[in-house]
Amino acid sequence: MSKDKFQQAEQKLKTITDFVRFAATEFERAELHYGHGTDNAWDEAVALVLQMLELPSDYPVVMFDARLIKEEKAHIINAIRSRIESRKPFAYITNKGYFAGIEFFVDERVLVPRSPIAELVENQFNPWLISDEPRILDLCCGSGCIGIACAAYIPDSEVLVSDISPEALEVAEINIEQAGLYPRVQAVESDLFSAMRDMKFDLIVSNPPYVDAEDLADMPAEFFHEPEIGLGSGEDGLELTRKILQQASEFLTEHGVLILEVGNSWVALQTAYPQVPFSWLEFERGGDGVFLLTKQQLDEHFN
Repeated sequence: MSKDKFQQAEQKLKTITDFVRFAATEFERAELHYGHGTDNAWDEAVALVLQMLELPSDYPVVMFDARLIKEEKAHIINAIRSRIESRKPFAYITNKGYFAGIEFFVDERVLVPRSPIAELVENQFNPWLISDEPRILDLCCGSGCIGIACAAYIPDSEVLVSDISPEALEVAEINIEQAGLYPRVQAVESDLFSAMRDMKFDLIVSNPPYVDAEDLADMPAEFFHEPEIGLGSGEDGLELTRKILQQASEFLTEHGVLILEVGNSWVALQTAYPQVPFSWLEFERGGDGVFLLTKQQLDEHFN
């Protein structure tokens, strides 16, 4: 039986550069979709190869001519084959996702971290977060990446990460432990605010499901590996957002703010609530569909 191209590559290729070039070429040929940490075949190939070798993303290019041992070659080829044949996002193959420069464990129980909110975290939500010791809620937390990053960048903060999915919270707990941030970061299972009782937060930040039914049906194959509960939110993508808007004020301090991502559903949201003064945030690194409302604005328009 003749060897396929992956087996041939495993035997013939020698260096990191060889494997990156092979992966990028095959990714292009397979017409993969990029949207889980990279946006092109070359960057995806570099990221996949380096992560499979447990090397940092800033690994010196001059070292790319390093020769690989047999086990490393097999490891990388298996990952390249899996990425192409399964259309699985590469973060699920390497079990690594990155948010605000921090590495997180991810698998199919949670979405792959990707949100412009990372930029706000890195800037400590300046100028909106004014408390010296803020209490922060990461609502619909998935992997916990937003809340954990908040705790990492805002040293005196206390953070609660919550999700309706017990499977997602298992991953969040892994990441809290990995980051060494317990008990300053804690996880709770909650259907939106149902488990919050009398809690008050200076910041509620959320990247909830917001994909509308049409977009959900048209998504590339890669997205179908992600939990649908983390993506879809009704016909117009706003089912959960409406509930959050109606309830959030009760759980904010007097000077508290809500920051929420709705992605491509921002047009539908603006149309649904034309009287609400959404502050649409801008990002230096790109991204949109993230708004801010104060407690006072929520009280005025939703209570």
